[in-house]
Amino acid sequence: MPIFSRSSAFARVTSLASQRPVHAAFTWLHNNPKTLMDLQTELVVIPAPPFGEQERSKWAAEKFKEIGLENVQVDAIGNVIAFVPAPHLPPESTGHVVVLSAHIDTVFPAGTPLIPTLTREDGACRLAAPGACDNAAGVIGMLALAEALLQAKVCLPVPVVILANVGEEGEGDLRGVRYFYERRELAGRVAAHVVLDGAGADSAVSQALGSRRFQVSIKGPGGHSFTDSGTPNPIVALGTAIAALARTPVPERPTTTLNVGTVQGGTSVNSVPESATASIDFRSTSSDELLRLEVALHRAVEDAVEQTNAAAKNAGPRNRGALTFTIEKIGDRPAGALAADSPVLEALRAVDRHLGIQTDLRLGSTDANIPISLGVPALSVGAGGDGGGAHTVAEWYSDKNREIGLRRILLLILALAEWAAEQ
Repeated sequence: MPIFSRSSAFARVTSLASQRPVHAAFTWLHNNPKTLMDLQTELVVIPAPPFGEQERSKWAAEKFKEIGLENVQVDAIGNVIAFVPAPHLPPESTGHVVVLSAHIDTVFPAGTPLIPTLTREDGACRLAAPGACDNAAGVIGMLALAEALLQAKVCLPVPVVILANVGEEGEGDLRGVRYFYERRELAGRVAAHVVLDGAGADSAVSQALGSRRFQVSIKGPGGHSFTDSGTPNPIVALGTAIAALARTPVPERPTTTLNVGTVQGGTSVNSVPESATASIDFRSTSSDELLRLEVALHRAVEDAVEQTNAAAKNAGPRNRGALTFTIEKIGDRPAGALAADSPVLEALRAVDRHLGIQTDLRLGSTDANIPISLGVPALSVGAGGDGGGAHTVAEWYSDKNREIGLRRILLLILALAEWAAEQ
């Protein structure tokens, strides 16, 4: 049975939307499009490469304090955490909270030119800059919602945690949200979690695509291609392992993929290489499939190195030694999915019905992977508007229809806060 029915969720949302403070919050969002785009332009010029988000953490902490959020703090890895309080609860309350988060990092390495361009297009403002949409749109949407709640004096039944987190992209491996959920004194209070990531107002990621990433390194003594030709070759062994791995069956259902992303090694055409490396990516909606592929990778590398060493041992005196290998896990994003009757989905459906939106539920790899895998009702949604060119220097964001996206999230957060207060 649903935790609350669709009819009760719709009644909840309808009641919330009729409240005067909620109307005041909507009005604040409607009246401040320029303020939001100015903030977004200010944000995108601050570099935030993987593991280099410190300046954006400082910026987020300053903005949180400026708009009046309570208990602003920066944790050990750079996450910025603050609270929209529930006025009737004492500060020391240990009850449920709802989390609203957005990642502050980008995919762009240090030194990437960050030169924003603002233009007007069809009555909307268009911002072009690396990271303008992913995830400056999410961060500014989060700030806007927090300020709207505060300015309108919306009386929350439980506190809303505002989380500007590091480490969502690439090698960051969700480390910001992962760290947040390792802090049990707060994470243990989370009743629901809404992640803002990019643009849009008609989709939600409710199924977490898991991934495991590995770096395989094979090393040997190396040598001259002629005089040391019996020496085992790391590139040959690595190629043998990759060929064996490529023959591993990959099912269409559950959705699963296998990719060899990079291969490196050797110094010249007339040298037996001393090392070879490859980076390998597995993705699946099933944790069992990820484990099966990990086992297949280990077996393929072990067999290839053993076979190459055995062949070299029979090559005679020109063999200068044996190969060794390491397999390092460089990424691990857990898989999972929301139940069809999850409270966060029931609340989203009710909000959609009220606003006349039809949400497309999708599969993806986002910060929501962590709470979903832990059994916390969570999803990832866009922060309104439109965007394109994600993860390229030609990335852009348009604030056309940003307001409807933010209204959608505001009602969703308020519905979840009421539900959380009843648990």
